[in-house]
Amino acid sequence: MGFWQKLFKRKKAKQDYEEDWEQIVYARDDVDFGDEEQRSRYITNCLEQIADASKEMNLLTGEYSLVTSYLTDMEELEALPSQEKEELERIAHILHSLEQERQRYQGKQNRMSDSEYYKIRKQENEVEEGIAKLKESENYAALIKQDLGRLDGERHAYEYRRQEMEELLINLRGMAVIFLTALVICMVMLCILQFGFEMNTYLGYFMAMLAAAIAITVLCVKYTDAQRELKRVRKAINRLIQLQNKVKIRYVNNSNLLEYLYIKYETDSASKLQKSWEKYQQEKEERKQYAEAEAKLDYYQKQLLNQLSHYRVSNPERWLNQVSAIIDKREMVEIRHELILRRQALRKQLDYNRDVAQAAHREIMDIVENYPEYAGDILEMVNKYE
Repeated sequence: MGFWQKLFKRKKAKQDYEEDWEQIVYARDDVDFGDEEQRSRYITNCLEQIADASKEMNLLTGEYSLVTSYLTDMEELEALPSQEKEELERIAHILHSLEQERQRYQGKQNRMSDSEYYKIRKQENEVEEGIAKLKESENYAALIKQDLGRLDGERHAYEYRRQEMEELLINLRGMAVIFLTALVICMVMLCILQFGFEMNTYLGYFMAMLAAAIAITVLCVKYTDAQRELKRVRKAINRLIQLQNKVKIRYVNNSNLLEYLYIKYETDSASKLQKSWEKYQQEKEERKQYAEAEAKLDYYQKQLLNQLSHYRVSNPERWLNQVSAIIDKREMVEIRHELILRRQALRKQLDYNRDVAQAAHREIMDIVENYPEYAGDILEMVNKYE
């Protein structure tokens, strides 16, 4: 029972770390904005976040428009008058029948199911690129997690060191008070011995002052060293936070990209998609022998394209592989659901990057407001970056 509890705790801790990786932290408490180098580095870090987010949004906008146009085409087809819809469905039924006939020809020779075959066929022109993107993103995700784990470890080590230094400074101040109190008590006792009992206490005075001087000197040296070390540790923590912010943005963008690609290609790993792609290529080669069925299929596909060209359909060609959706509302609903998921994934990426850019911009404007004496230099940096 103890083993499973420990395992669950480890998984929980890992999830907490990964959730923290998505949060962007702005820590400027230890940044000296009077120092041009520190100010410039901090503002540059914010501007780089804005630039990275803007670049990512530009890349996502085209795909988002493509998915949106697909959904618009579906709405256009569903809004057709009954007569035109019947003609379109008639052609679609013929095409659907030809597809079924070709499947019967293939019989038991199929190395993969029809659903798998047509799933890959819908994205045939994108699969190889998708496999490459998935492999690259999965490898990159592993590297980013390693970097974030290492940075987390370094940050916790520095946090522990910072606590040690702060406790040491408190202890040193306490020891200084103790030594001074002991000196005062010693001097009072020596005075009592000298004036009350008329004893010669000059050597005692000398020894007490010498011991106090040595103790205070040692404490001052240690206190100065501890302060210097604490300052260095705080700067290191701030540097790690800024570095983590950059890596976190890459982690979230890469995670969102992986999530989108998994939805788009209906897989959960690059290796599975690679296997499906190889099986599809073998299957495609076998189906070339059914030339007659393919010829008929080509004829009615042209009819379908001709019919769709009369409507406001942005890309009629993609409906050649979605014929069953024209005659089966349930499949049309499934396709719409998939597209909505894809668009939601894209919207999530767009919203995240927009939030990152806005947060970084707000951080810069807040610094301008709080440090008006440097507003001109900061805004000049912003203008150059834009």
